Amino acid sequence: MSYDPTAAGTTTGDTTVGEPATLPTDRRTGCPFDPPAALTALSDKPLRRMRYADGHLGRLVTGHAAARAILADPRFSSRYELLHLPEPIAGVSGEMPPAPVGDIIGLDAPEHTRYRRLLTGRFTVRRMRQLTERVEQFTTECLDAMEQAGPTADLVAAFAQPVPALMICELLGVPYADRERFQSQVATLFDQTADAEAKGEAYTALFQFLGALVHAKRAEPTDDLLSDLTTSDLTDEELAGIGGLLLAAGLDTTANMLGLGTFALLSNPDQLDALRADPDLAGQTVEELLRYLSVADPLLRSALEDVEVEGRLIRAGETVTVSVQAANRDPHRFPGPDRLDIHCKATGHLAFGHGAHQCLGQQLARVEMTVAFPALFARFPTLRLAVPPQEVELRDRSNIYGVVSLPVTWDKE
Repeated sequence: MSYDPTAAGTTTGDTTVGEPATLPTDRRTGCPFDPPAALTALSDKPLRRMRYADGHLGRLVTGHAAARAILADPRFSSRYELLHLPEPIAGVSGEMPPAPVGDIIGLDAPEHTRYRRLLTGRFTVRRMRQLTERVEQFTTECLDAMEQAGPTADLVAAFAQPVPALMICELLGVPYADRERFQSQVATLFDQTADAEAKGEAYTALFQFLGALVHAKRAEPTDDLLSDLTTSDLTDEELAGIGGLLLAAGLDTTANMLGLGTFALLSNPDQLDALRADPDLAGQTVEELLRYLSVADPLLRSALEDVEVEGRLIRAGETVTVSVQAANRDPHRFPGPDRLDIHCKATGHLAFGHGAHQCLGQQLARVEMTVAFPALFARFPTLRLAVPPQEVELRDRSNIYGVVSLPVTWDKE
C-alpha cells in the first residue's frame, strides 16, 4: 500500500483536511534497515488520522511519547474482534475473529491478567539467565555445523532460525526425537514463500503435536515450562494454545532479529569492529539493534472510550495503529535515531511493546542474542555477505520484518 504525502492533507486542531494517510509500508528504496521513508517523514505529526483497509477512520501513532502512553493505557483494548486492519490480510475478510484459546495477546483484563500472572513467574530475568548455558551450547552446535559445511552458508537456515527454535524446544520440553519434525513444521509455518495449503498443514500438525505434548507432560512431567503449567488450572486446550503462542512470539521475532541484526552489523563495519573489540558491549548492542530494527511492527489497539492523547481526542471505537519502528526512530526521544550506534544506550525503546502486553519472553530473547552475536563473529572473524547487499531478499510481506535468507561466506583458516 503506497503513501502519497500530497494526499494526506493538513491538520488543524483534531481534524484532518483532505484524505487521511494510509499506513506507509514501501521499503523498496533507501536503507533496508530504515522504516518506510514516508513513515519517518511523519515524525512532526506523532498522532494523526489514518484510513484502514475497510475504510475505517482511526489513528496512526509515530511518536514515542504517544505510543508509550497508548500502550500503557487500559482504556485501549487489544481484543482482535475490536480492531480494524491497516492492510488486508489474506484469508481475513470483515471483522477479525476473537483470540483463540491461550492467545493472551488478543485479550484484555481480567482474562489477560489470569494468564499473565500464571506465566510471569516462569519468565523472570533470573530464570531466563539460568538458561544461558543451554543457549551457549545450542549456539556452539549451530556454529560447529555451519563451519563444517562452509565456507558459505545461509545464515538464516544455519543459525538464525535453529538457535531460537532449539531454545523453544528446551522451554516447552519437546523430546529430542521430535525436535527435527517440530522445527520442520515451524519453518514451514513461518516461511514467507510457502503456499497457504502447506502452511495450513503445518499449522494443523503443529497444534496436534502440542496437544499430544500437553497430554504427555500431564502423565509424566519433566523440567520444562509446559510441565510446570500442568499444575495450574489451565485446560489442555489452553496449554496447547499457550505453547503455540510462545512458539510464534519467541521464535519468529528472535530469528529475524538474529538474521537482520547480522546484516545490519556487517553493513556497519565500524560498529561490528567495536563489538569485536569489546564483547562486553554485547548487551548494549542488542538493545540498540532492537531499537534500530524494530522487527515486530505495528501494534494495534482500539479505544474503549473517548481518550485524549497529547491534546488529540481519540473517539471510542477508533483503532489506533502504533508504529513501533517510527516511535523507536523518534528524534525527540533518541538523538540521531537513523544511525546504528552501539555505544548509545537505547533504554526506553518499544521493541518489546509496553504496558500490560509487554513481551513475556523478552528476557529470553535478550539472552539468546547477547550470546549469539558475539559467538558468531568470534567464530568467523572474516564473515561477510556472499552477495551484494541489494540482492539480500527482505521479508517485507510480514508484520515481522527481516531477511528471507542471508548468504554469507568466510575465509577458511
